Amino acid sequence: MARDTLVQIYSMTKPVTGVALMQLYERGLFKLDDPVAKYIPELADVKVFAGLDKDGKPILEAPHRAMTILDLMRHTSGLASSYSTVEYIKSEVARLDPGDKTHTLAEEARILGTIPLVFHPGEHWLYGPSVDMQALLVERLSGEPFDKYLQAHIFGPLRMTETGYYVGPERRARLTALYDWQPNGSMTRTPDDRAFAFNTGHWPLTPGSYGLVSTLDDYMRFACMLEREGELDGVRILKRETVRLMSTNQLPDAITDRSWLPSKGRVGFGLDFAVRTAQPQGDESAGTVGEFFWDGAADTLFWVDPVNRITAVLFTQYMPFGKVLLHPAFRGAVYANSH
Repeated sequence: MARDTLVQIYSMTKPVTGVALMQLYERGLFKLDDPVAKYIPELADVKVFAGLDKDGKPILEAPHRAMTILDLMRHTSGLASSYSTVEYIKSEVARLDPGDKTHTLAEEARILGTIPLVFHPGEHWLYGPSVDMQALLVERLSGEPFDKYLQAHIFGPLRMTETGYYVGPERRARLTALYDWQPNGSMTRTPDDRAFAFNTGHWPLTPGSYGLVSTLDDYMRFACMLEREGELDGVRILKRETVRLMSTNQLPDAITDRSWLPSKGRVGFGLDFAVRTAQPQGDESAGTVGEFFWDGAADTLFWVDPVNRITAVLFTQYMPFGKVLLHPAFRGAVYANSH
């Protein structure tokens, strides 16, 4: 690893997408309680899965209420997800593969509109393709391709010169290898042609949920902008009140089914960030109430702690997530002498 090493950040793309969408919120182009179908009609007629009948056919219900943009941003949309425990939904996602990189965001929306929702919008928390639909909203509200929007309105202004989807031949030697963690504790290198397949090609899909490559210093500029409530080096990306809204828990206590989110600690969820709502207990990772954070599939991590004015970014590249207790150790080291 060097300071100019290029790292696949996977789901740490999601907060970038959220910032892009909230810039358009500030321009008054939508409201958080707007129905998603107002802007993405491909999802207007989606039904909710309610089990299988005696012949193994899906029983479908009309949603209790419309899916909103807030639902997309806090993962309560119900959109079909491979993380679902419902076998019918998982099999449909595998069969139709809405997020295939050869699809556009609009094509992904069209396919998602043919798969039942896992639950009624607003009733549960479940990771899925919601942030890809945020990226489609950015395209339709701004009139710009998503990748071009990010460059013009976030990466360019913040001088994040190394961040983007595509890594050209002149930069590929700086792409870090990806490793697979083995149960015996060893690491085996993923073949580069597989590890780099997305970022070394030009694909129709520009996902909001994953796909960006960045450097440690580039992503730290993004995180520092958030810690300084939307401004860095005289450039304002978001209003203070918008960053505060994004970093405020948006999950009501009534949403008790939260999939694996509790594994992140005593947290809620804001707009594309987890938000710590209570002091860590037991063997939970160190942190502070009010911090907001997210991580990536290859065990990358960042968080912003507004109370202690701490911004932290950790880059590494191995899968599967969480098999090495690196994040708790890193957090423990950062907070060891801060209280």
